[in-house]
Amino acid sequence: MPLVTLIEDDEAIRATLRSSLVDLGHTVRTASNAIEGLTHIAADPGDVVVLDLGLPDVDGQEALKMVRAVTGVPLIVATARDDEREIVRALDAGADEYIVKPFSAAQLDARIRAILRRVKAGDDQDLVIGGLVIDHAKRAASLDGRRLELSRKEYELLHYLALRAGSVVSKRELLTEVWQQPYGGADRTVDVHLSWLRRKLGETAAQPRYLRVLRGVGAQLVAPDA
Repeated sequence: MPLVTLIEDDEAIRATLRSSLVDLGHTVRTASNAIEGLTHIAADPGDVVVLDLGLPDVDGQEALKMVRAVTGVPLIVATARDDEREIVRALDAGADEYIVKPFSAAQLDARIRAILRRVKAGDDQDLVIGGLVIDHAKRAASLDGRRLELSRKEYELLHYLALRAGSVVSKRELLTEVWQQPYGGADRTVDVHLSWLRRKLGETAAQPRYLRVLRGVGAQLVAPDA
């Protein structure tokens, strides 16, 4: 059973979600504030963290950064805050999903199962494309034996493209799967991260090797001889 760490200050919501998630097949431990949740996570990261942003002791965005400092397990922000800037901040700070209250336990369960499927799909083996090697268990990538210094989102973008190597992946799909923005949004965010990633790979738009960007369509990761 997946171990879910639920950090939620509202006692009624916490109890309801815990009971429902247990019924749906999860092991759930709960915390009513950030420090209690971080104590749990430091002792055992578990499989998924569900984090409310409106916590009584530490601002949720800061709590998110603190969680990310100690573990890379999937993290779902579950909050009443629906401001687009808050969503972008949370995703850029390392959240894997963002779900806005009110939501059902069934919806949260579906998000948890989907995120664990993605993790399992990427953990089975290293991804190798030419001289590019991605070790998802370590969340690390190297090119011709040299480690690439990637930000969290750069790594997630590279890993997602590598899972679909050879295929053209649309910007909409990247926004949905990497940035968790299923209803459209900042295409410019994808463009900027693709540009940063290309630079880390030692390429230019005029002379791409691994990363090919099709203007207005999407991106494709290929071996240099493809």
